[in-house]
Amino acid sequence: MTPSSPLLQALTRDELLAIADYFSITVADRRAKAPLLGAIAGIKDARLGEALATLPRDRLKELCRELGLDDSGREKSALVERLRRSGRAPSEAAPAPRRPPPSKPHARGNGGAESDAVVGFEEKLWQMADKLRNNMDAAEYKHVVLGLVFLKYISDAFEEKHAALEAEKKSGADPEDPDEYRAENIFWVPKEARWSFLQGKAKQPTIGKHVDDAMVAIERDNTTLKGVLPKDYGRPGLDKTRLGELIDLVGTIGLGSEEHRSRDVLGRVYEYFLTKFAAAEGKNGGQFYTPRGVVRVLVEMLAPYKGRVFDPCCGSGGMFVQSEKFVEAHGGRIGDVAIYGQESNHTTWRLAKLNLAIRGIDANIAHGDAFHADGHKDLKADYVLANPPFNDSDWGQARVKEDVRWKYGVPPAGNANFGWVQHFLHHLSPAGIAGFVLANGSMSSQQSGEGEIRKAIVEADLVDCMVAMPGQLFYSTQIPVCLWFLARDKKNGLGGRGKKMRNRQKETLFIDARKLGTLVDRVHRELSDEDIARVADTYHRWRGDGAGKYEDVPGFCRSAKTEEIASHQVVLTPGRYVGAEEVEDDGEPFEEKMKRLVATLEEQFAEGARLEKEIRKNLRGLGYGG
Repeated sequence: MTPSSPLLQALTRDELLAIADYFSITVADRRAKAPLLGAIAGIKDARLGEALATLPRDRLKELCRELGLDDSGREKSALVERLRRSGRAPSEAAPAPRRPPPSKPHARGNGGAESDAVVGFEEKLWQMADKLRNNMDAAEYKHVVLGLVFLKYISDAFEEKHAALEAEKKSGADPEDPDEYRAENIFWVPKEARWSFLQGKAKQPTIGKHVDDAMVAIERDNTTLKGVLPKDYGRPGLDKTRLGELIDLVGTIGLGSEEHRSRDVLGRVYEYFLTKFAAAEGKNGGQFYTPRGVVRVLVEMLAPYKGRVFDPCCGSGGMFVQSEKFVEAHGGRIGDVAIYGQESNHTTWRLAKLNLAIRGIDANIAHGDAFHADGHKDLKADYVLANPPFNDSDWGQARVKEDVRWKYGVPPAGNANFGWVQHFLHHLSPAGIAGFVLANGSMSSQQSGEGEIRKAIVEADLVDCMVAMPGQLFYSTQIPVCLWFLARDKKNGLGGRGKKMRNRQKETLFIDARKLGTLVDRVHRELSDEDIARVADTYHRWRGDGAGKYEDVPGFCRSAKTEEIASHQVVLTPGRYVGAEEVEDDGEPFEEKMKRLVATLEEQFAEGARLEKEIRKNLRGLGYGG
């Protein structure tokens, strides 16, 4: 099997990692997909079948559909065999039964042409849900859809446990005892809130009231959800026929739950819908959503394997989700990471609570303004991950002007950027590291005392790394952004998997990643796994807890001393330090190249003159020109 095998290409990075671990294959770079593909391609297809058999049956069916294979039947062994055969070279492969390719959904572009691109599971659900939105504003519809997705998740988890308790009734188990569920971190769902009950009422005009009653009952019986769930499905402005159709649609997610499949599928759907709603809301979408690629760069660079993770402006909780995914993907234990957050917007705070609950992530998320009502005053975090509001000009500086957090200077009233930077530093433990997103202006601004604050932070030797990011990554703004990494202790400290980092005192790494990423449409760019791995691996090699030796790469990365930064007026823009990318020498002597280029230019001048004469001649023939 080759790395380009459709089967291997269809597997996710996490699935490839699991296969590598299953066969105890050592892969130098576990962050990128390409090295994993290369390592796994050598496994004989019969043995690969063993690893595939560990995947849930519904994931095997999904892979079969992606590869155009028959996905019928309940036996996992038959599904594995079809997938295994699909990975063989043509000469080896025995003919496998195939179903006709499924009809593909058509989407009309601006020109009216039809596109029959294969659309993923989440996208199909989104297209159907969006069709039901009708004229409702995306910001409003978001809560209607995501509230139902969450309700379906907790109902699925409840029903799975309920069935298990029913089977153990003779041994004294009570399926209607709430404590049986709470003991296993499963939400208790009263009868009037169970999905089967609601779906049975979906066609009735009173369905909105039934959903509201369900949400009230769940909050009543589960104190951690108090004040979190949406409860306005019964309002007159919400079309009850469309609501019923939406309930039927959400009811198709996660059916036939096996090995907690519903949690994974619903988590994927929830994250995907957040992305699409952020795009639909445009600028306002940035209030609750940070693009996944940006979050992954932060998480992969910080490598939060163990300790307290804090995000004081957490939006919908994406930083926490990716942190937990990182720990799982790298063989760590979820319980080793404690999560703390804060969000000032109550609506967005509710989104975060649901987003984390749908994945079973236990977190302490406070509601309130971090500057004026710090929800975690005494917290000293090992990692701070954040994407604060850019250039916030109305943050109430006058009320906190004498605050203990402003150790490096009072932030200006007209811009909260360095208020956030110092808030992060205030909450770092003695060996803590912070990674966060800011507008590019934060690297060079000299106005209103910002340059002096930045200078004080640099002189305190806190700046570990600066990354200039590509443009067009955000739905909410086209402002170019950068990533800051601040370290309390640059002498050594522990990095990934507890590996000791080298002494980096009076040094800062600069990475210019502006050329990375691929445009996915006219206005949005995404980072690939390889892009993310390139940036993160460079940082880990530089600080001493990565594989291989660090080297400066002209045009991309460079390690600079604090004295050099001071000579640049403490401007932290990576482009000032990394220099120009090396141009490959083509071996042609300069004199010969100039003669050739000048000759080509003369030919183009001559051709231009000829075309001009021809155009003038045609104009005269039409009665125009001299």
